[in-house]
Amino acid sequence: MTTHQVHHRTTTVRGHEVYYREAGPADAPVLLLLHGFPSSSHMFRDLIPLLADRYRLIAPDHIGFGRSAAPAAADFPYTFAELAAVTGEFTEQLGLKEYALYIQDYGSPIGLRLALAHPDRVTAIVTQNGNAYEDGLGTEAWAPVLALIADRTPETEAPVRAISSPEGIRWQYLHGVPADRLELVSPDAYEHDTALMARPGQPEIQLDLISDYGSNLALYPAFQEYFRTSRVPLLAVWGAHDEIFVPAGALAFRRDLPDAEVHLLPTGHFALETHAHQIADLVRGFLDRRLTG
Repeated sequence: MTTHQVHHRTTTVRGHEVYYREAGPADAPVLLLLHGFPSSSHMFRDLIPLLADRYRLIAPDHIGFGRSAAPAAADFPYTFAELAAVTGEFTEQLGLKEYALYIQDYGSPIGLRLALAHPDRVTAIVTQNGNAYEDGLGTEAWAPVLALIADRTPETEAPVRAISSPEGIRWQYLHGVPADRLELVSPDAYEHDTALMARPGQPEIQLDLISDYGSNLALYPAFQEYFRTSRVPLLAVWGAHDEIFVPAGALAFRRDLPDAEVHLLPTGHFALETHAHQIADLVRGFLDRRLTG
């Protein structure tokens, strides 16, 4: 076996199957990759082989996403607190004593909840369009979500359902990508997500989760206090043209972590689709400096 091979594995957490990708030496520093909406560990398919020579990379699919279990909304509490609890137990099952976090979109509040619970376990944070500040909320993109959070009704659900539609998913992948880089975005990425979001029960699952996003907003002050008190090393690699989590969210990390490294890349929300090699170089340099001296 070479360290560049990616293994596709499953384990059971709280009675639910969790699928995850793993690569790299078993004794290397761990980088835990937490994906966002509407994706899965599939979003890290290009990044993992680029870092697996030096780091142990572990990328689970959240419950309800990818190849992990997706119990009906009536049978599972689809909240960010629950997804974080499952992820925490997952790390303990794998015997991870400490790890760096790579967080994107939904992976951000999930990973930061892990950091609040066990700050001693988190060695560093890489955030790729993974928000922790109100500054980062794009006004137009978040208007329907905030309306749903304030009052969940059929009327407020309707525009949010569109986010999971084939057109909504494709928009998230392509919006903000410069014309000369559009051909770098594999249609497999958004078609993969579209197929998984079309499974029975997904509309209810995703509405429950996005309705709960207000619990993450309420934790923003706690996340920011964690940054100030822990002084955790942080690298922000951000699609500068993202209108979901706008660049101001990346720059805001410097308020609480003055030494944070921030790189705004000329692309959109799913920056790995167009800049995997550049992001890998930035992550490698950052982790080498911060974790190995």
